Amino acid sequence: MQLTILGGGGFRVPLVIDSVSRARSRVDIDEIVLHDLDPARLAVIAAVAAERLAGAPDAPRVRIETDLRSAVEGADVIFSAIRVGGTQGRVRDEQVARDLGLLGQETIGPGGLAYALRTVPVVDGVARLVASVAPRAWVVSFTNPAGLVTEAMRTHLGNRVVGICDTPIGLLRSAARAVGLPDREITGDYLGLNHLGWLRSLEHRGEDHLPALLADRDALLRLDEAALYDVDWLRVLGCLPGEYLHYYEPATAQEQSGRAAFLVQQQAAFFDAGPGSGVADRWRATLAERENTYMADARTREHTDLSGGQREGGGYHEVAVDLMAALLAGTPAWMILNLANDGVIPALPDDAVIEVSARVDADGARPVGQHAPLALSQLGLVAGVKASERLAIEAARTGSRERAWRAFAEHPLVRSPELGRQLVDGYLAAEPLLRDVLVRP
Repeated sequence: MQLTILGGGGFRVPLVIDSVSRARSRVDIDEIVLHDLDPARLAVIAAVAAERLAGAPDAPRVRIETDLRSAVEGADVIFSAIRVGGTQGRVRDEQVARDLGLLGQETIGPGGLAYALRTVPVVDGVARLVASVAPRAWVVSFTNPAGLVTEAMRTHLGNRVVGICDTPIGLLRSAARAVGLPDREITGDYLGLNHLGWLRSLEHRGEDHLPALLADRDALLRLDEAALYDVDWLRVLGCLPGEYLHYYEPATAQEQSGRAAFLVQQQAAFFDAGPGSGVADRWRATLAERENTYMADARTREHTDLSGGQREGGGYHEVAVDLMAALLAGTPAWMILNLANDGVIPALPDDAVIEVSARVDADGARPVGQHAPLALSQLGLVAGVKASERLAIEAARTGSRERAWRAFAEHPLVRSPELGRQLVDGYLAAEPLLRDVLVRP
């Protein structure tokens, strides 16, 4: 079977290749196609993969492609991990917001909307091509902002596209470890949007352990997320918010570290050195430095496993492989995924993409379980963010600057027509790709 990775020149792609190679007993991927528009980056990542797979028994073949049609033809599953505008685009996404005193983060608030505006036209084109030349392929979307991009791709691919993020499963497993439960056997009621969700139960063998966790302050302090939240506040909430909810706290806009600029410099140094001997060792050292600085502006302690290059709880590469195995091999799995709402949150349209506990098998992925209603405060936040996301999709597809203005101005982290207008003007001035998208008043 063939796996195609769009954005195959991405720095973290070797993690995906490693995970796929180790999972061949679960799902027999014998060829991995790496697609990217930058042949130099592809050559470096292919060299890293070759060194890391050298000597591995029955390792999959790795092929590189710069032509999209050639890359997706024949694919059984497609991982979409593209970054339109590259890491320099991320710098601009964050800086324009920060210059206005707003949150500068690549997936949350103004930065995420700017990222989406230039990404939606591209993923629309990708999805249309996949629907034409590989209609039976499953598409697993990592591309941020994950929920919004998945919703856009569903227009063309329907249920054949599923969005993933490693944050929810990381939260679930962190909670399981905090109370001494086997983290691979836990399920729970998780609900919200991507980077805006809450874990409301922690279930093992029919028992909900979340109340016991919330009642035990020492156990709460063992959570990875305890570095982000006042644990007494978690007890008051009665649930566990995902780590990105931290960015909705008022003081957070002043706590940003300029991570995007750091990643630009770090990746440039790595890729500029080329694919020479020892490239896998250089990649691993660079990855360890990258992961150790993850959310360092918000965390007071680290939870990084340098031997594997990821924080505890698994990375998106593991989530993607688990999903792929369930879809292609048909072995049922419980996961937390970005899927169509289909009535789970009654206040949202059925076709709105939410992040939710799900069951996956060869027939696809669908929400599972009895989901408690969101608290009114949570529902208000979710509805406000989803409204902005849908306006951003409309703006990207129609080229309307007025729709983009509304998307920015009505976002819960902005809530200002004047700031919304300044964001549109600022992003148009800073981002050449966006000027090609927003072409109408």
